[in-house]
Amino acid sequence: MSGRIRAAKRAPSRWTRPLQHLTVACSLGFVVGTTVQTFVIIDVRIMAEMMRLAGSTAAQAEADAPGFVTGFRLVGCLYILGNAVGLLARTGRAWVFWCALVVNVTQAAGVVVIPPEVFEATRARFGTPGLLPSLVTDGGAVVLALVLVVALVRYRGPWAYLRSPAPAH
Repeated sequence: MSGRIRAAKRAPSRWTRPLQHLTVACSLGFVVGTTVQTFVIIDVRIMAEMMRLAGSTAAQAEADAPGFVTGFRLVGCLYILGNAVGLLARTGRAWVFWCALVVNVTQAAGVVVIPPEVFEATRARFGTPGLLPSLVTDGGAVVLALVLVVALVRYRGPWAYLRSPAPAH
């Protein structure tokens, strides 16, 4: 069965467009927040401070920080690209839904996976405003992921489309 035939068997519910708009808005915010976190907040200096707070010696932290920043930025770029896919939510394509769901579920894991030293070092250097990119992206991802999962369960498919009844034979 082709994608066009399947698409013809679904109709938007009253929640389809609001869900897509929410995904686009959140994805835009998450692209910006992740970019700020990846390229403004986290640098070699703050990474070394986080490592020292976590128990590394100053010499070890200074030696290892550049490699950790590179790895962190690679992961950040993947999340920037993944969140950018969510900007395509209004297309209604199932693959965009699944990508947005996976990206947001894994980004939401940052709420519990990010070591507290990250927040300590960030607050010490940037104050409370420095915490906002991480809180918005990770906390917002929790909310968006939950909304997407609820819609998926409720409508038994991506983007809260209604299922059309099967044709009678």
